[in-house]
Amino acid sequence: MTESKRAQWDFGRFFQTLTFFEVLPFCSWIKLLTQGKSQNNQAPVEVSGVDKVGIILVAGATGGVGKRVVKQLHKDSIPVRCLVRDIDRARAVLGDEVDLVAGDITKPETLNPLVMTNVKAVICATAVRVQPVEGDTVDRAKYNQGVKFFQPEIVGDTPENVEYGGVKNLVEAAAKYLPKSIDKIIFDFTQPSTELQNLWGAVDDVVMGGVSESNIKLVDNTALFTGNVSTANSGGFASVRTKNFTEPLDLSAYEGIDLRIKGDGKRYKFLMRTESKWDGPAYSYSFNTVPNIWTTIRIPFADMIAVFRAKTVKDSPAINQSEICSLQLMLSKFEYDGELNPNFSPGSFSLQLESIKTYGGKLPQFVLVSSAGVTRPGRPGINLDEEPPAVKLNDQLGGILTWKLKGEDSLRESGISYTIIRPCALTEETGGKEYICEQGDNIKGKISRNDIATLCVEALKQTNACNITFEVKEGEKKLDKSDFQELFAQLKPDAQLVNQSF
Repeated sequence: MTESKRAQWDFGRFFQTLTFFEVLPFCSWIKLLTQGKSQNNQAPVEVSGVDKVGIILVAGATGGVGKRVVKQLHKDSIPVRCLVRDIDRARAVLGDEVDLVAGDITKPETLNPLVMTNVKAVICATAVRVQPVEGDTVDRAKYNQGVKFFQPEIVGDTPENVEYGGVKNLVEAAAKYLPKSIDKIIFDFTQPSTELQNLWGAVDDVVMGGVSESNIKLVDNTALFTGNVSTANSGGFASVRTKNFTEPLDLSAYEGIDLRIKGDGKRYKFLMRTESKWDGPAYSYSFNTVPNIWTTIRIPFADMIAVFRAKTVKDSPAINQSEICSLQLMLSKFEYDGELNPNFSPGSFSLQLESIKTYGGKLPQFVLVSSAGVTRPGRPGINLDEEPPAVKLNDQLGGILTWKLKGEDSLRESGISYTIIRPCALTEETGGKEYICEQGDNIKGKISRNDIATLCVEALKQTNACNITFEVKEGEKKLDKSDFQELFAQLKPDAQLVNQSF
């Protein structure tokens, strides 16, 4: 096309695009003057490992660790349901705002649909009651420092029934009711909202002088990406893109993205950005559509190609799934590196979307609070004089550690993705110190119940916490914030531990 035949460039629409995405401070200032306020960027959903509509079931919710787990879940705005034996007593401990259900892990018939419906994960912090023998001190300060400071005895149910039978019952109920998939919906276009509409905007070839034009509308409980693509003025692409999310999406727990779409026979691109730059690199995947038929397009993260303006970026690292800043859909004349899109034709186009979600999620669905020392009773070479009281008194306390180990085994054998936490001596201290984690059941020390509760909740968010067993104590350093991703990354899955005696 000669220069005289070039179509007129629409500078107004170009400026509108920059304004919508707040690319330039000047554009945002103009928008502030003309509209009175600017739209805040808003992430569609906080994908942090726990489904926002899912419920975490806490067993042992009125105990020392359990009640702190409930508090931490509330702090993180994660829906929680507490399994308790006595509703009135639990209400006095946990307050009026907590979802309580009556049940007893030693009575499997009580672990029914009322308890388990919509539960996405379980945190089990149950334990037998250990208290001073009759006649010993009831001083709380002494009691809270552990069995080292008083002569203990089991009261109520036995370790066999609680630590093994009860845990096994809960594991079997979880295996029956927990969802087989923990995939996350990022965008559900069947639930339209103003916030959803305002998050997506057009980025067409007008930004390069072209005249293609597109938009995205929420119609008929879908998102409709439609418009007209033209090759005039050396153009040839139309797209819609999200604003940068307030907080990048962490999709590290998943294998890829599923698009539920109905197309028009054309070939499109799906792009993700791991930087907030307006004109930066992206990761792209091309897909074909079938006219007027709903299909699911599966996009493995491993198959996404690093690109910059339709040119592949050589030697680029794999996509950083924990830092997804924006998403984009595109119809382009070009494939990559100058190759043409084999299913491209200029003119009108239409692509409907029902949802954008992840697949292949891998996160723990059952966190069990056990105890350090569970493998030590009867272990060759163990000097009981050097061991914590729970190990020395295992037989006297009804084989408490032995039955805890059998409870662990029931979880490991269940097929549920799990995290087994073995704390050293639990204290009522404030906590906030560094976590010292090891595997092999050899460490001794202490750790705050507050810190164990935090660890339980954080485990549900970490792919590296899947199918691991570890012991934990506190270190000397006081920390403002722990790096849980790094903490779990240093631990090996149980299947990789050689000669590990569970």
